[in-house]
Amino acid sequence: MRADAQRNRARVLEAAEVVLARDGLSASMRAIAELAGVGVGTIYRQFPTKEALYQAIVIDRVLRLAERAEQLATAPDPGEALFEFFDRIVVDATAKKVFVDALAGAGIDAKAGMPDLKGAIETLLVRAQQAGAVRPDVGMTELIALLSAACLAAQHNNWDDDLRTRTLTVVFDGLSGGKPPLSPTTGA
Repeated sequence: MRADAQRNRARVLEAAEVVLARDGLSASMRAIAELAGVGVGTIYRQFPTKEALYQAIVIDRVLRLAERAEQLATAPDPGEALFEFFDRIVVDATAKKVFVDALAGAGIDAKAGMPDLKGAIETLLVRAQQAGAVRPDVGMTELIALLSAACLAAQHNNWDDDLRTRTLTVVFDGLSGGKPPLSPTTGA
């Protein structure tokens, strides 16, 4: 893909997230194009349907999460890195729900083309346990269960930043085995 096409694609994805968050599933491609500063034809060349655009947004968000996990895998504080990533996933899951719902409604598998984040999460967990920041009896099964529950609760109950911070502080306290809890470090 040419450099200008890549820039246009990135601007379209960014604008689509904003417009869809504002207007919901009734968002128009014209509004997305206007915000991105491109023509509607530019969008349709890369994304022939609204569902294709939604799927690209979801995949882009997951790719950004995977990149962040790779960065955090070498962070100086492994416990903080795991908890920051956990928080980031909860924030992202809440925002991503509208896109996943739209894809499901159109009969499209939202997970198609998705990178698997479990390996990245496991790396963060193991490092946090080796540093003594997470209880040694916490496995991936428990961590994924807690992460899934937090994501579903945040989506279903429309958690604001304050409620998310308070709730995840309790979860992180439990994961750390009662050591001083780490607060979530990312914002929405």
